Amino acid sequence: MSKASSKKQNLFLVMGAFFLCNALIAEFIGVKIFSAEASLGIEPVNWNIFGTSLSFNMTAGVLLWPVVFIMTDLINEYFGMKGVRFFSYLTAGLIAYAFLMVTLAMHTAPADFWKIKQLDDGTLDMNIAYNAIFGQGLWIIIGSLVAFLVGQLVDVFVFHALKKRTGEKSIWLRATGSTLVSQLIDSFIVLFIAFYIGKLGTADQWALSLVLSVCLVNYIYKGVMAIILTPLLYLAHGIIDRYLGNDLSEEMRTEAMKH
Repeated sequence: MSKASSKKQNLFLVMGAFFLCNALIAEFIGVKIFSAEASLGIEPVNWNIFGTSLSFNMTAGVLLWPVVFIMTDLINEYFGMKGVRFFSYLTAGLIAYAFLMVTLAMHTAPADFWKIKQLDDGTLDMNIAYNAIFGQGLWIIIGSLVAFLVGQLVDVFVFHALKKRTGEKSIWLRATGSTLVSQLIDSFIVLFIAFYIGKLGTADQWALSLVLSVCLVNYIYKGVMAIILTPLLYLAHGIIDRYLGNDLSEEMRTEAMKH
């Protein structure tokens, strides 16, 4: 294998591994809902959106999704649509596999010595806690997977459309622009499927106005993070270009536009 081929392969593996790792972690930590304002030590904003009072209470998964979309843009830049689609489908498959294995683990019988944990203020049933943390609803899983795939495919399409217009300049425009469009779609789809369609006809069904309100709050956070993380995108580009060398980097970016 030539040195250039080896560098391409190593870069593809490292990017893919980091992409997969972040996406999987985001799925599993996403069960926690955190307050962004309380985490920063400030008062809740309590915005009135579509008749609903909302603050920045979000799934912990949003901490990593901006990183996933940055990785999408980097893979897109050097390996094109084909590379992004490969990792997107692979990641969706692995997320589904991971949830299947978690479901299997949840249905195993707990050992007696592990099940009950003594705490200072009482006892904790570890099996109930385990199932509560890992046992996400089916519609949440479906919504998350559909949103991820659609968001990724939209991101790669918008990225290439912008790059065709701007060429090699304005990295921030194609990266941030594609992320802002795809994150809006991603945020709406997951909430609409999980809490509107999935709860249809039940007392837990969210009103469409609530879906739109929570979507907007999540999107504002994701959009702000996408802009804040733009310098990291340039830093990553610089590191990758130095690793590849100018000639190989230019060759890969030119080839990526063809696929």
